[in-house]
Amino acid sequence: MEVARDFDGLQRLGKRFSLAIGVFDGVHRGHQSVIQAAMDDARACGGLAAVMTFDPHPMRVLAPDRAPLLLTSTPHKLELIETLGVAVCLVIEFNRSFAEIPAEAFVEKVATRTPDLQTICVGSRFHFGHDRQGNAALLRTMSAKHGFRLHELPSLMLQDEIISSTSVRKSVAAGNLEKAARMLGRPFSILGTVVAGDARGRTIGYPTANLNRHNEVAPPYGVYAVRARIAGKLRPGLVNIGLRPTVKSGEHTPLTELHVLDFSGDLYGADIEVFFIAHLRDEKKFASLDELRAQIQRDEQAARRILV
Repeated sequence: MEVARDFDGLQRLGKRFSLAIGVFDGVHRGHQSVIQAAMDDARACGGLAAVMTFDPHPMRVLAPDRAPLLLTSTPHKLELIETLGVAVCLVIEFNRSFAEIPAEAFVEKVATRTPDLQTICVGSRFHFGHDRQGNAALLRTMSAKHGFRLHELPSLMLQDEIISSTSVRKSVAAGNLEKAARMLGRPFSILGTVVAGDARGRTIGYPTANLNRHNEVAPPYGVYAVRARIAGKLRPGLVNIGLRPTVKSGEHTPLTELHVLDFSGDLYGADIEVFFIAHLRDEKKFASLDELRAQIQRDEQAARRILV
């Protein structure tokens, strides 16, 4: 997937395309339905599917004190969008100047800068432009003038709840991984870069990779059975999120530590996506390292029953 930073990236496609527009934090099932509509529309007109999204999250600019914790960093979001089969993703820098553009002027800019545009796909709750004055109704009104078609997608529901980034955040923070997975259409995952740790795990026979998480939402402290995508391959593992009370008294900064089952190798500097499959136990303080080691052995056995 090509990643563009300006409208020239869409012009370079050189053929008709359908455009899905949204923030798409989390790329949940509702987001996927909008992007899939763009892909279906592109296939129908013999063109390509493109996505327009924004960096940073608009609330980081408009109301930073009320900005939500991110489910996905921009690199993680782009990886997830790429897996859906999109040809190009246009990442718009969201700043104060961009936020001041009136909704009508934004549509004019999109339409005039992308003459091959066939369809715009948005969710029914999508708003844009200065003071969020733009919506699907405005796009429909302007579509006839500019020669594109509007494809408005209804919100998807999980039982009686709208599938939204907010709902996914709440589910993950509450530890309801099953509900989060049903909204996402996949297990909740984090993307992190392996950074140097204190190598204490090696001393008890369980070396861990210390992950610097790119996203900001995470499940509650505890131990989880996970699958880790390493060099394109999914591997079973354990993740501990927390303060390591047994080995680090008084620690205030939570760590995310990954132990990959049946794996040896240097992971420093690698970007790893970790999919949370099941909660095994809460974090607790053990009386000794021997007790901790024995518990991790039981955690490994439980993870193997689930994952292997």
